Amino acid sequence: MADVNRGNRPLSPHATIYRWPLNAIMSILHRITGTAMALGAVLVVWWFLAAATSAEYFATVDGVLTSWIGDLVLFLSLLALSYHLMNGVRHLIWDTGAGFDNESTQQSGIIGLVLAVVIAALLLAATW
Repeated sequence: MADVNRGNRPLSPHATIYRWPLNAIMSILHRITGTAMALGAVLVVWWFLAAATSAEYFATVDGVLTSWIGDLVLFLSLLALSYHLMNGVRHLIWDTGAGFDNESTQQSGIIGLVLAVVIAALLLAATW
């Protein structure tokens, strides 16, 4: 019979002792950015509804969304959109059956992250 009294050790290694692979991090970020974009869409809808309601309400909502915290939230939404887009393109490439070896997944992950930041910066510069 197996020894059931193994002391105070965990039964399996805990996730915090491992270095997470880039693919795992990017998968989690893809889900987080999808949720963040949904929340950002709610803000845009709120802005449109305020515009349709009254000038005073629109001024209030516009003041919130154009404050420094609103600008930060909208920039992070833009960054989430560009990351989600680049990771989606990466998944489309994978759907063709290409790029599944370890080196290619690392490279496509790094390229996707860099392009996401560059696209967000270019869009921010174009709208500023």
